[in-house]
Amino acid sequence: MAEKIKIEKGSGNVFRDLDLPDAEGLLAKAELAAQIGALVARQHLTQARAARLLGIDQPKVSALLHGRLSGFSTDRLLRFLNALGRDVRIVVGARAARHPRIRVICA
Repeated sequence: MAEKIKIEKGSGNVFRDLDLPDAEGLLAKAELAAQIGALVARQHLTQARAARLLGIDQPKVSALLHGRLSGFSTDRLLRFLNALGRDVRIVVGARAARHPRIRVICA
C-alpha cells in the first residue's frame, strides 16, 4: 500500500522553513545574488570581466554565482549591483505582520 506523504505549505522563505537564524537576511542576500547573476548573464560578462568590475577575484565571482554567500555581506552585494550599473533604493515601511520581512524588488 502506498505511503502517505505529508505536504506542508512553505512560508515563502525557505530559510525560515528550515528554521535558520536571520532567515530574512539570508533570503535578501540570496535574492541580491540572483539579481547579480542575472545582470552578469544579461551583460554577457565572463567571470574574469565581472571580477574586474566588482573589484574581487574570479573565484569569488564563481562562489557568488553558485550561491556560496557566506563571505559576502548585504552591503557588499548592494555595492556590486552599483558596480553593474544598477541603482539601489531602500524603502522602510510599516507592515502589520507576524514576521516583518526584508524583500528585494527589482524594477
